[in-house]
Amino acid sequence: MVYFFDMQNKYLVVINTCPDAACAESLAGVLLEQGLAACINIIPNIRSLYIWKGERVTGDEHLLLIKTPATCYSELEKVIQSRHPYELPEIIAVPIEAGLPDYLAWVGNIRK
Repeated sequence: MVYFFDMQNKYLVVINTCPDAACAESLAGVLLEQGLAACINIIPNIRSLYIWKGERVTGDEHLLLIKTPATCYSELEKVIQSRHPYELPEIIAVPIEAGLPDYLAWVGNIRK
């Protein structure tokens, strides 16, 4: 699989939306239990507008902000895809360019 970020960048924020709180909590729990994320923020009740299969869709969702080492991305992506109810889940990885060094070290040590 080809990734559009440089694996030299050690940390990522992965963005994912879920249809409801139960899905968001469940997915976050699995990612934490499997050591694929250090921290996941769930932002409830966001309003999403998008085009799906040629139709405009509007819906309420829950946003997950998943902090993870870049080395976990491939496995994290697979877990989200396998457990997510959407046919095409939003999975967007954003490199963390800078941050509090101690916080980033904590993110990097989730599997140690």
